Amino acid sequence: MEYLTYQLLKINDADEVIDLIKSDLSSWEDGKKTAGKHAAKVKNNSQLNRSSNVAIKASEYISDKITKNHLIRSFCLIKKVHGILFSESNEGNGYGMHVDNAYMSSGRSDISFTLFLSKPEDYEGGELCIQSLQENKEIKLSAGEIIFYPSTSLHSVNKVSRGVRIVCVGWIESYISSQEDRSLLFGLDAGAKGLLSKHGQSPELDLIFQSYNNLLRRMGG
Repeated sequence: MEYLTYQLLKINDADEVIDLIKSDLSSWEDGKKTAGKHAAKVKNNSQLNRSSNVAIKASEYISDKITKNHLIRSFCLIKKVHGILFSESNEGNGYGMHVDNAYMSSGRSDISFTLFLSKPEDYEGGELCIQSLQENKEIKLSAGEIIFYPSTSLHSVNKVSRGVRIVCVGWIESYISSQEDRSLLFGLDAGAKGLLSKHGQSPELDLIFQSYNNLLRRMGG
């Protein structure tokens, strides 16, 4: 599985995050400041300065929600959540096709995420587009819903044609750098936990959990 979507926040919680990050209008700046050399050429939006008090407070809240979620932890095998920022795209704003830098000042980017904060009916356009070998997947989620996808993917954001799109984006450094290995481990973990829930503990299940953890050690280097 390459992607995971999940309702991380309730809609009213997403609204509260927007209220918080919009309470300090002086800390918003050109999004090009946080883009790499190539990405800056195709990036057109506004972002909240990461060092502002409201950005730090909101980032800590989002990071805490992510790291405490069992499903997300199993899918991402989180070592560190980093680089969280909040962006706003108004009419005509978008972000052309690019790939995230492998190494950032805050950590290695194995998994990228976008948390949609605006309600989908409040804007048109603004879809997150993730390019794969066979298709260009367009994603527009509900307020409070998050998507995790490999940072190795080419991706873009369609231009907003009406309204305002506000999202939170960030990266995860995983204990397992390979997306393929993470997918195998996620399936094994989900299957084992499903058997545990249905049938309870057993010697056979103990062997599966042993293999899972030893594979995690081996794949993590």
